[in-house]
Amino acid sequence: MIEDPPLLTIRRNFPRPDTALVAKLQGAQTGHLVDCMGGRGALDYRIKPLDPQRASFVAVAVTCHAGPDENLSVFAALDVVQDGDVIVAAAEGFTTSCVTGDLLLGMAKNCGVAAFVTDGLARDSAGCRAVGIPLFCAGITPNSPVKNGPGTVGLPIVLGNVQVQSGDVLVGDPDGVVVVPQAQLTAVIARLAEIRTAETVMEKRVRDGLPKPDWLRPLLDSDKVRFLD
Repeated sequence: MIEDPPLLTIRRNFPRPDTALVAKLQGAQTGHLVDCMGGRGALDYRIKPLDPQRASFVAVAVTCHAGPDENLSVFAALDVVQDGDVIVAAAEGFTTSCVTGDLLLGMAKNCGVAAFVTDGLARDSAGCRAVGIPLFCAGITPNSPVKNGPGTVGLPIVLGNVQVQSGDVLVGDPDGVVVVPQAQLTAVIARLAEIRTAETVMEKRVRDGLPKPDWLRPLLDSDKVRFLD
């Protein structure tokens, strides 16, 4: 017989990235970061900011797995977070009840949390906006969850089709949220300047009238394309 798990399993001490490295991602566009990581890293498109005017953040992740219709672990995360962290709450995409509301979000802000990200829903949208920190969620419902567990804090989760570990860096903007794994942080920062430069050059060429990308004509003229007319 399988024993019932504890109500909460918590990892309080996990490796954290250097704050100076995290600061280098301030102002980075999520699309540029995705390009730095081979075209992936963004959470599911349905996870969007409740308030697009207050969507930008760069923060170290504290993960929690709430499971469906439950948010005990999210409250437990308040005892683990440090100033400037983002709570990342996996709800397995459950959409019948919420993961957070304005009161929990307000307590998170009081603990120094910089943002809140979940693949579940939120409630009290007006109150959440008034709290004033970025909230990314899959939608809004008045329904509330229970606090029965089991849940985890500080352990790896999968949220929005992306694996997230505590200590990873999340970057949000109006387009969504990108996860930069802690192990890739230095490499992503090194590549970011190159991506920004390439994007700036291409944007100028398009504004100046570029009709097609340079690679298209050679491809169309090659033996890799068959024309039927």
